This record gives sequence, C-alpha cells and structure tokens, in this order.
Amino acid sequence: MQQWVWPRGGWSRAVRYMKLRLNRLPGTPDSIARGVFVGVFTAFTPFFGAHFVIAAILAKLMRGNVLAAILATFAGNPLTYVPIAVISLKMGHFILGSEFDTYSERSFVGKFYDASHDLLHNLKALVTHDVANWDGVLRFASDVFYPYLIGGVVLGTLVGGVAYYVSLPMITAFQKRRRGRIKTKLEELRRKTGTFKPNNKQ
Repeated sequence: MQQWVWPRGGWSRAVRYMKLRLNRLPGTPDSIARGVFVGVFTAFTPFFGAHFVIAAILAKLMRGNVLAAILATFAGNPLTYVPIAVISLKMGHFILGSEFDTYSERSFVGKFYDASHDLLHNLKALVTHDVANWDGVLRFASDVFYPYLIGGVVLGTLVGGVAYYVSLPMITAFQKRRRGRIKTKLEELRRKTGTFKPNNKQ
C-alpha cells in the first residue's frame, strides 16, 4: 500500500522508469503512441479498479500496444486522482448544464456511501425478504458518476491526444537511436571476427 501511494525512490524516479519502459516496448512508434493515448484516456474514466482491463480492450480495438496502454494508465495515480475527479466532475456538469447538489445534507462522500450501502442491501434482498432500494444508487449515478463519465471522456480524449503527439516523436527518436547503436555494435563485432566487409561501391 505504501509503495502504491509513494513508490520507493519517489514519483520522479517512478516516472523516469515508466518512460524508459515505454521507449523499450516492442512495436511501431505509432502503435505504442496509440497505446499511450488509450492508457491516459482510461485514467480519466470513473471505472476505478478496471482501468487495466478497459485499457487493454481499447488498445486491442484501436490496434495500439496493449502493454503501453496498461503502463500509461499510470497517469491516474494517488497524486492525480483527486484533481482528475474534480475537474472531470465539473466539466461533466458544465456540459450537461447541471450542478453538483451541494445544498442537500449529503456530501460527495456521503453519496458514495449511500450508493454502496444500497448495493450491499440490495444484494442481501435477493436472498431475504428485504425490499430493494435504489434511491442512493440513482442519486449517485445522476449527480456524480454520469457527469464524471461525460467530463472524463472529454478531458481524457484531449489529454490523451496530447500524450499521443508528444510520445510519438520521442518513441520514434529513441527507436532510431537504438537501431543505430545496435548497427554500430554489429559492425564492431564483424570487424573483430573478420567477417565485416566494407562496401566500396560508389
């Protein structure tokens, strides 16, 4: 749990590690960049706990690199989840022309608790004589989840697009440098073994 909240070596080291992993992934730069777009986009959705699965499915559909998509969901982490949630929620209400109900006695946390309580109660109602109650779930869906989803899709598309266009030239340049280093090492190896034949053709 501690490693998830604050990785060993700090978040800056974790970011450098993730960048290195992305650059070293097999695949074309475009497929990896599409995977990055999908991963960042998914991080803005309210489907917490299912981001890896959603990113993998979307990457398959978009012919993006699945591993890149999973790694890019790192954009959603303990340092970014709160601002992502707040901005997405406000954006969603703005697009829908609604407002978060701050005048009721239930806060954001309270509405989340009510929805969770109703879900647990309704599961018990399946095997007991209790009556199912969906008021808390419906209130949470209309006031929190649906606006968050709408705002998250819009913001995720924008931020994911930026991530795509930023990562594409970086990955392309890294792969070219890597191919150049490999070619140089092979030529040096051939020279040492006497199998290198220089090309004298003009």
